[in-house]
Amino acid sequence: MAEDIYSPDPLMAGEVIENWVMNKVEDWRDFFESNYEEDFDEYYRLWRGIWDPADRERSSERSRIISPALQQAVESNVAELEEATFGRGKWFEITDDMKDPEKQDVQYLRNKLTEDFEHCKVRKAVAECLINAAVFGTGIGEIVVEEVKEMAPSAQPVMDGQLQAIGVKIKDRTVVKLRPVLPQNFLIDPVATSVEDAMGIVIDEFVSKHSVEILQEKGVYKECYLGNAAPDTDLEPDQELAVYSDDKIRLTKYYGLVPSELLEEELEDFKSDSMYTEAIVVVANGGQLLKAEVSPYMMQDRPVVAFPWDVVPGRFWGRGVCEKGYNSQKALDTELRARIDALALTIHPMMAIDATRLPRGSKPEVRPGKMILTNGDPREVLQPFNFGQVSQITFSQAASLQQMVQQATGAVDSAGIAGQVNGEATAAGISMSLGAIIKRHKRTLINFQQSFLLPFVTKAAHRYMQFDPENYPVADYKFNATSTLGIIAREYEVTQLVQLLQTMQQDSPLYPVLIQSIIDNMNLSNREQLIATMQQASQPNPEAQKMAQLAQQSQLEFQQSQTSALQAQAQESQARAEKYMVEAQLQPQEMEIKKIEAITKNLEKGNEDDKEFERRLKIADIALKERDLNIRDREFVSAREERGPSQVDEQALIQELSS
Repeated sequence: MAEDIYSPDPLMAGEVIENWVMNKVEDWRDFFESNYEEDFDEYYRLWRGIWDPADRERSSERSRIISPALQQAVESNVAELEEATFGRGKWFEITDDMKDPEKQDVQYLRNKLTEDFEHCKVRKAVAECLINAAVFGTGIGEIVVEEVKEMAPSAQPVMDGQLQAIGVKIKDRTVVKLRPVLPQNFLIDPVATSVEDAMGIVIDEFVSKHSVEILQEKGVYKECYLGNAAPDTDLEPDQELAVYSDDKIRLTKYYGLVPSELLEEELEDFKSDSMYTEAIVVVANGGQLLKAEVSPYMMQDRPVVAFPWDVVPGRFWGRGVCEKGYNSQKALDTELRARIDALALTIHPMMAIDATRLPRGSKPEVRPGKMILTNGDPREVLQPFNFGQVSQITFSQAASLQQMVQQATGAVDSAGIAGQVNGEATAAGISMSLGAIIKRHKRTLINFQQSFLLPFVTKAAHRYMQFDPENYPVADYKFNATSTLGIIAREYEVTQLVQLLQTMQQDSPLYPVLIQSIIDNMNLSNREQLIATMQQASQPNPEAQKMAQLAQQSQLEFQQSQTSALQAQAQESQARAEKYMVEAQLQPQEMEIKKIEAITKNLEKGNEDDKEFERRLKIADIALKERDLNIRDREFVSAREERGPSQVDEQALIQELSS
């Protein structure tokens, strides 16, 4: 299938894989040296404070001082990112599938990874990569898988348990380490913008001879004669030191795509239908092949992570702190050197001497106690002179240039930017200035996490799952960075929280939350203990909670009983009202009955009964009418008293009462 797509390159006929790799290495190194090597060397010298004759701005410049402004900027920015990443201890998190009810495997994997990272000193390696990124613009790290022997003290019973033998327990393990790589030892496809997009990447550096021989003994590398590497100052980590050329090997490791036909010639049991194959090729001293194999990693990823400090569009190499503050640093160094050179002319005494009037063989030196012999009046032979005084404007210029370095790099020291984040500014001005600085740090932090930190954790976890499945469960996990705020951002946030805390009462539900946030942002040794104590104190006591529930239940029952009593009283009052209504309706009937009883009482038998009955009935009617009139008279008098004599219509009132 591959033959149908492309035809073999005739120039590749008879070529071996190590020559193909070294041709790529030479081409890529020529590109790097032409565009970046000189600048990176100067950035390194400015950061280290090393003077070089090429750094002169004037041919007459004598001073060699280098201002520490750029050094402070690099260290401040790196320290801010380190604190933001590792300041809380837990610097990455793992998320599991939402459908998985068991979350213990995720917790175990995170704790196991953290333990192994601490054992392999990953934090130290990451810090070195951050320094490289700040100085050169790009931080690069190689993920190395090694087999180590873990040794631990152990005791074993002997002689049927009567004695114990003290010794060491040795266990073979596979560990994953991060090894920082300097930019002069790293080569990449010139048209690539990332490690994944490149055709290949190369790590070309000097290593100790014994390390290669040990791997040859283990069978990792092929057995061949090594010899010693030829000296090359471009590959040395510190080019200011004298070159040591004994017992070291130039090891060139290529990770990337290799023509499949070259790999087939090297590997007997390898066949491929594609044009290129992801492989690993290791060459010693520029021509001796040590290893060539298909990528052994199950995810087929490259064991290198890299990130730019600040992204330059369309370019792999980024823009670091030294590049940002380069122009300001050079101007500041020139200002300081010019001032020191001028001080040498103005401070040290100089004499103008008439050479014809000095004794033969005399040495015209100026020093305390020196006797100068002259032929004639010394005032006519000797004359001191100077070049004036150093202008005071150079001091203000140097301060302005130092401020420019801080503005270019975003670094803030204890002095701060004059008039903005120090005591000369208001609280609002300080907040605005710190806010701008924090945004720059946050931008770099996010770039570092997404391009370097999370890819490293992911690749390391995959290698542990592949080569150490007994300790690492194989599953698809998602890794997230749990970075926090740096020192400057943390102090800024604590100030805002304290100001917000002063605006509310202690009984507010937000008050303990703000207290916990303030403690969480402080760099205290017992921060976790304080937070745990606060959370425990905020949780209710079970006994107190139970008593409160009982009291609430009793109060509810009491309220229900009161409600029932009020309802019973209301029903009783309603029944009494209905009773009174019925009695009022029955009262006329009772009065009629009493009337009849009164009339018919004590009647004698005879013919006069009917007449007597009628007479009594008339007397009863007259008594009732008289009673009604008396009642109406009393009501009429009371109505006149209430309404007043002038407002009463007697006829209408009488009609009203009679009705």
